[in-house]
Amino acid sequence: MAIFKVFYQEDRSEVIIRENTKVLYVEAETEEQVRKSLADRPYNIEFVQKLEGAHLAYEEKSPAFKVETI
Repeated sequence: MAIFKVFYQEDRSEVIIRENTKVLYVEAETEEQVRKSLADRPYNIEFVQKLEGAHLAYEEKSPAFKVETI
């Protein structure tokens, strides 16, 4: 399993505005699995990034780091 950082807007119908971007951490096998599992939510997904090594270690220090398992 890997950890993915998902950048998204809460409303699929709105235009992406960087200041409104939210982040979600998801544990999954692939990016495709992440996108499929979030398809039923009203999110407008901007970007899905796989976290590894030093980048993952840095993100784990964030107070907002809470991983969802799908």
